[in-house]
Amino acid sequence: MRPLKNAPVDLTAAQELTVGLIERLTCPEGKSQAFLRDRKAPALRVRVTPSGAKSYVFEAKLGRQTVRRTIGDVRSWTIEGARAEANRLRVQIDQGADPREQERKQEAERRAKAALEAVQVVTMGEAWNAYIESRRSRWGEHHYNDHIRKAKAGGETAIRGTRGRGTTVAGPIYPLLALKMRDLTPSTLSAWAEKETAKAPTSARLSWRLVRGFLSWAAEHPQYGLVLPAQNPAKAKVVREVLGKSKTRSDALQREQLAPWFAAVRQIANPMASAYLQVLLLTGARPGEVLALRWDDIDPKWKGLNIRDKVEGERIIPLTPYVDYLLHALPHVNEWVFASPSHEEKNADKAMSTPHKLHEKACTVAGITGLTLHGLRRSFKSLSEWQEIPAGVVAQIMGHKPSATAEKHYTVRPLDLLRLHHEKIEAWILTQAHIDFDPHASVSRTLRAVK
Repeated sequence: MRPLKNAPVDLTAAQELTVGLIERLTCPEGKSQAFLRDRKAPALRVRVTPSGAKSYVFEAKLGRQTVRRTIGDVRSWTIEGARAEANRLRVQIDQGADPREQERKQEAERRAKAALEAVQVVTMGEAWNAYIESRRSRWGEHHYNDHIRKAKAGGETAIRGTRGRGTTVAGPIYPLLALKMRDLTPSTLSAWAEKETAKAPTSARLSWRLVRGFLSWAAEHPQYGLVLPAQNPAKAKVVREVLGKSKTRSDALQREQLAPWFAAVRQIANPMASAYLQVLLLTGARPGEVLALRWDDIDPKWKGLNIRDKVEGERIIPLTPYVDYLLHALPHVNEWVFASPSHEEKNADKAMSTPHKLHEKACTVAGITGLTLHGLRRSFKSLSEWQEIPAGVVAQIMGHKPSATAEKHYTVRPLDLLRLHHEKIEAWILTQAHIDFDPHASVSRTLRAVK
């Protein structure tokens, strides 16, 4: 006789599972779950909870440990399907394999496959932005700006620095940003390097170094490194050969060139540019450090200049008399000592652009070729040797790292000691330039060339 729907099910003995039997199955009062064993598949159970939820469960012994795995809801699986799955898992147990480990392995493989599929479509631009964001706190402002400038899109309206195009030019790294990470192969980077080297070798080498650092970082992150070669593709020989090695520059003013150079620079119609170039030579500072000077960086009381240094963060050098004269003569346009001459609102609070063109014209007038702005910094170092100034003094003024243990750990030069040597260098340079300058005259002092 068929049992009633509300008839209790005996959970103490294994029974042949049927749909009706499973429908009658309930969880005994006071228990969190109960199990009904199947007679045909000894490892198969039907679990029931107080809420009435029912599912097929596999249960077997592996050594002394009970292995229990949920097969699925009774509404989704047939009884025969659940038996077949329980028997399959039982075979694994008999072979000494743990189904849980198998499932974990399969899940790990599934996740790895999903991660690989996801990273296949990631572009360098997406990874590049993540790279900059994660590393920015560890970088100096100059290094960070290199990453931004070399990857800029270009195409913005601009008047200067576009060689008549009217719009800014894209950075060397920009063409790579649209590529997928998986496409950053040695052959791809070699073709890119060849194209960029033909346009601007120095800029191409800097961009390559930035990309090389980025790819090293990406290789350490699974979401990007999964599709990258084992070796950094930017380090491949085929890429390095295209870029070549940078040549050591040796452009610097000779002693006999000082007079024509000063004469030409002092004739520049733009007083900001004229003063900037002279200050650059007489301080030995980097071009960007002089452009970054603010009026607050000038200490008239102690005669010092606070230079924002890319190596140490900042350094204080003497404010020598002639440099003081040049800076005092400049108008206070905004916070920058060398302010932008543009009256446009967007440039009103900016420093002026680096006057490469004006310097090139002045050098042409003076009959000097190949002298760069950084060559003026090199000139300061070279010209100081005429006065036999201690190398450590010149290095400290220029912002070079100490080159010896004694310099680094035991030599501390106060500003006044630096001033003693720095003013000596300045006076000698002005003498060689045939400029008669009285450092003890008033602020309204004037200059005249010595014939």
